[in-house]
Amino acid sequence: MKNLARLSIILIFLSLAFIPVNRGRAQAAAQQTQTFYDSELPGIKVQINATAYTKPGSAITVSVNLITHTNVYVDLFNVELFAFTNGTVKTSIANITDSYFKLDSDSRTHSAVVSVPELVWGVLYGEIGITYSADVGGIQLTLPSLMTGFPMTQVENTYLENLEDQMGELTKSNHDLDQQLKNATSDFEQLNATYYELQANFTAAQGSAADLDNTRRLTAVLGIAAAFFVATTVYLVIRKPRETW
Repeated sequence: MKNLARLSIILIFLSLAFIPVNRGRAQAAAQQTQTFYDSELPGIKVQINATAYTKPGSAITVSVNLITHTNVYVDLFNVELFAFTNGTVKTSIANITDSYFKLDSDSRTHSAVVSVPELVWGVLYGEIGITYSADVGGIQLTLPSLMTGFPMTQVENTYLENLEDQMGELTKSNHDLDQQLKNATSDFEQLNATYYELQANFTAAQGSAADLDNTRRLTAVLGIAAAFFVATTVYLVIRKPRETW
């Protein structure tokens, strides 16, 4: 009866313990790796570390640590990693697995270098499953297959960053074109003002030319009249009869 009570307590503890502990991401900026999963199970501790940040097309290092202080026999453990293509489509990218091995107050580490595909961004996701038996407080427990998931490495959205850069360049180009258009408009207004000024000067010159032409015509008429008058006077003088003495 006591053993049953102890087993119930252990199972309750197990249900609470098999929850991933996510370290604060505030420290990730200064670290190359980060602990994304850290869980105490009856008789065994599971810890998963991985590269904190990466880019599409790069690789991350993942290590799975199994630590125990008692006799543990692992039937199977498997860690599967997933990426999200285009930030939405869940795609399996790696499996870290082992089976049928014994841990006796020891630890076991499995490491892998995992390539992150192109067209991937957002948070990578891991799922861990483990089946094992352990000697816990003198009770030999054979635990059922346990599985849980956890977020992990942040993959930069370089595609969005590129689009933002292109948008910034387009915005700058649009600003430059707008400035050029304003300059061209100002130049056109100046040219238009110059054109109207030249047109006014030309109109005034035409008026002056007309006045000058009229003056020339009047001068010509007066000259002709004067010549006629002189000729008439001379004629009259010549034709005047002479007085007899």
